[in-house]
Amino acid sequence: MPVVFVAYSKALAEWAGEVGLSKHVFKVGVAAGKAEEAVAAYNAEGFAGQTDWKVLKKEKVEAADEATTVEKIARREREVDPTYYPKIRGARGLFRVKIENVEKAIYVQQTLDGGELRDVKIKPADIAVYLLRNAVA
Repeated sequence: MPVVFVAYSKALAEWAGEVGLSKHVFKVGVAAGKAEEAVAAYNAEGFAGQTDWKVLKKEKVEAADEATTVEKIARREREVDPTYYPKIRGARGLFRVKIENVEKAIYVQQTLDGGELRDVKIKPADIAVYLLRNAVA
């Protein structure tokens, strides 16, 4: 079964913040086996110029390919153009996430769960859950 995963690189996030993208940049990918093996391959090849990728969240799905998964998420969040930035040339599946969208999704989920609304402080794990929901929906 394929695995959809969200990976994060702290060094890429710092670079993206410096060049004006956003510090909230995440990689969404699909692996045939284990997500950790795919991320280890990213680190070995220096995907997007970085070697500190970590898996934040993962989810097994019945069937998925990376192109379809990226297309689903691109409906809600902006994919970073890999041809525009020389440092990440050819790196597909990188998304710049708006924190406001993640907050809205959390508030909607709190409302649907029937609990009272409470303020949230967005963490990278929350963004990963948001991206996974959009990827497998």
